[in-house]
Amino acid sequence: MFVIMKQNFHFSLLFILLSVFSFAQPAEQKMTSEKYIASYKDEAIKEMLMYGIPASITLAQGMLESGNGNSDLAVYANNHFGIKCHVGWNGPTYIKDDDAKDECFRKYPSVLDSYTDHSKFLKNRPRYASLFELKHNDYKGWAEGLKTCGYATDPKYTRRLIEIIETHKLYQYDILEGVPSIIASAEKPSTPDKFEAREILRFHLIKYIIVKPGDSFYKIAHDTDKDLWQLYKFNDLEPDAKLIAGQKLYLQPKRNRAKEPFHTVKRGESMRSISQLHGIKLKKLYKKNNMKLGEEPKPGDVLYLRKAKRSDS
Repeated sequence: MFVIMKQNFHFSLLFILLSVFSFAQPAEQKMTSEKYIASYKDEAIKEMLMYGIPASITLAQGMLESGNGNSDLAVYANNHFGIKCHVGWNGPTYIKDDDAKDECFRKYPSVLDSYTDHSKFLKNRPRYASLFELKHNDYKGWAEGLKTCGYATDPKYTRRLIEIIETHKLYQYDILEGVPSIIASAEKPSTPDKFEAREILRFHLIKYIIVKPGDSFYKIAHDTDKDLWQLYKFNDLEPDAKLIAGQKLYLQPKRNRAKEPFHTVKRGESMRSISQLHGIKLKKLYKKNNMKLGEEPKPGDVLYLRKAKRSDS
């Protein structure tokens, strides 16, 4: 009798343990590479159009940094790019051990917020500025540049990104034909299939147009056979910039130096407006005048447009 009761006890205990173990497992299976790509490729393409970062790079970084969306940081913080808090982050945080114990990582309301913050993180930091001089389909250059600029400490980071891109053929998402259909419909013109002839002007051999009332970036890109990211990049604009009727919008990259040697700053002018006026790249204008990005001149200042200003002048 005692033996039978003992056997029944062991059986009951085993049944309870198995039941608890089964309920402790997550109901959903881990996300595969294929499912991850299918879920987020459109978002990666949209970010490419808005900020100029190759979709292949964004996807590969997301897959690598988040373990295809299965890491604890991705699951509990929607952080797919391993971005830490850094100075200036005022949003929610997630604490976990990484290179050091109890490191602070950014926490997002959704995965898509993580994608957008990743784009802004690269776009707004001077250390990554050289990447945006590369072509949007140069995924190898971007992969090497990210490691060089210090995005990751892993010595194999470049090779791992390239392997992911080439294994899953992510480079196909860097091809821009037909891609603008994923942009929010609010930005599309009411008759998106209608091509409007525009007068193409030239300044310093650079093609440009004059913005008309009612224009949008999407409409101009459609009418001039350009990509959204090109319009933003050629004119040193952020994706949330507003168009103003009458302003000049370049359709090609500006020059490294202007036609005129100098410019005397007038009231109300900014470095960007002077860059647009003379058709000189904004970064080159800053560099020629030994100024930091974001710094603005005062009325009466003389800016150098062709040669670099001597530091003692």
